[in-house]
Amino acid sequence: MSGVKLMTSKSLEITNKELIDTIQNKLSSQQAKDFFRLEKELLKQIFSLDREHARRTLKEIQLTLAVNISEFTFKVIRYYLVVLSSIVARRMKEDQILNEENAFTFNTKCMLLIERNLTVDNAYEFGDVLIEFYYYILKEQEKPTLSHDTVNEVIQYINQNVERQLIVEEIAKRFNVSTSHLSRIFREYTSVTLVEFIMMRKIEEVQYYLRFTDQKVAEIAKKFHFCNQSYFTRVFKKYTGVTPMRFRKDLSGNYFQFTLKQDDSL
Repeated sequence: MSGVKLMTSKSLEITNKELIDTIQNKLSSQQAKDFFRLEKELLKQIFSLDREHARRTLKEIQLTLAVNISEFTFKVIRYYLVVLSSIVARRMKEDQILNEENAFTFNTKCMLLIERNLTVDNAYEFGDVLIEFYYYILKEQEKPTLSHDTVNEVIQYINQNVERQLIVEEIAKRFNVSTSHLSRIFREYTSVTLVEFIMMRKIEEVQYYLRFTDQKVAEIAKKFHFCNQSYFTRVFKKYTGVTPMRFRKDLSGNYFQFTLKQDDSL
């Protein structure tokens, strides 16, 4: 604890007053309009799963805050990211993307993520991490819209049970079709084999645990039923281009995401 200066309630009150005075003095009417215009664009981009534009817009918002409230840049960015996560959580609840309990849990996880990982050094890049987390949650709630009902149902089943050991024969039996028939129609309507889709979904999900939890790589590999850590690392690198440890350390690294294209539907 040496070298750490604790802030008293009195000094915190003074700092917050200074912050409010700074905002009132520096933010013009036009700047305020521009800020809320950007925020509106950001929310639209988040909920339309346009993560690349959302990343850029959030950086523009952060820059706007930094330029206008330069004395308190880190504190303001931190506050804003917490507020943004609460806005997104509330919108998820209102749009019935998440129920109240899950929306609350999502909001709590965002706050913990910010509290544990946001630093002065990564303040501008950390927005990318939050955007990815929002994207991950929203993408997970999306339902497949391919033109074959059984394939859609199988995809939903895999999404809901991705942490389990998923075996093609057992999935086929669950949906009352033969293994060969299921394998054929799945590839026909998705362009990938069922086995490969299961593996890709596991890797997509694994990225969340690597980036947003403290679980060890070996524990995560076991959780998703990879036979050993070496095999898990090899498969993870095949799809992401990096090892699990490298992915965990590089907060600015891109996520692997497989997208079912509309053109794949027949």
